[in-house]
Amino acid sequence: MLIINIILILSTTSVTGVHPITDFEILEQAKNNCKNIQPEKVDIELLAKLLNVEKYYGIPNSLRGLLLAAACQESGYNPRAKGDHRFSKNKKPKAIGILQLWPWWASKKWGYGVDRNDPMASAHVYLQHISSFLKRVYKQCHINKKDKRRAWVAAWVTGIRAYKKGGRCREKPNHLRTVKKWHKAIHLARKNM
Repeated sequence: MLIINIILILSTTSVTGVHPITDFEILEQAKNNCKNIQPEKVDIELLAKLLNVEKYYGIPNSLRGLLLAAACQESGYNPRAKGDHRFSKNKKPKAIGILQLWPWWASKKWGYGVDRNDPMASAHVYLQHISSFLKRVYKQCHINKKDKRRAWVAAWVTGIRAYKKGGRCREKPNHLRTVKKWHKAIHLARKNM
């Protein structure tokens, strides 16, 4: 496995000598560094599929693992998770699924008509929703078109939080800490190789 990882790193080396983070590295971090989760119980195939959804939406390499970090913090990768009972008047959970999507996501009138228990469908609409804010945040936050990372962070926080007049240009989603932690661990592991 180590040889395969080294080959993956070498095969993805850019002209500048910076090694983009590989799927294997992100998956290892997601599996082994998700709070309150036992690594042996993690469905690595599901995580790999979620990582492919990220690729489809063109997440910048510096934010690789964004979707996995959200799933880790929201549900511990549990597609059947039910939470946020405290917001419910009838004690039924409002947030459901791997990304803890609220009922409006399932509405065809106001949301996306998604089955919140389907992790792949949830992942696609989650990133579709976030990416729909990219044009707005480039303009509203005066972000240079080359700064894709900053635009994705602004779109991410805008997409998952309530509307705020003036936008959320300087805010960061809580999940970003997990992404940064995983990336830092990957770079430390590379140094020690």
